[in-house]
Amino acid sequence: MRRFLTPGWLGLHALAIVLFGAFLGFGWWQFDRAQAGNDRSWAYTFEWPIFAIFVVIMWVKMIRDERDGVAPAPKVIEEPAESAVTREIIRQQEEEDPALAAYNRYLARLNSESHRRD
Repeated sequence: MRRFLTPGWLGLHALAIVLFGAFLGFGWWQFDRAQAGNDRSWAYTFEWPIFAIFVVIMWVKMIRDERDGVAPAPKVIEEPAESAVTREIIRQQEEEDPALAAYNRYLARLNSESHRRD
């Protein structure tokens, strides 16, 4: 439970509380406007509380994911077969057009060098 009391989590808790309260307040404000005769506000009267419920659902999901140790998705999806596929494409093109194959080898080398700097 201590991990939910770090500064980052405390900020998320505060944000969830502020958003939940604000969305319910906006819903109440729209309800007052709807009763005053603004027909369009009836839709917003129900929409804002739905947003508030969404905030609670996402907050609970984040808590459960952290508790269960669910890791976020990786930023870069590595393709282990990419180099083999690239070599096969270059080999096929070399038979058809050697100049194009040389250019593709050059591009593949530049591409592999740019990934090393990341």
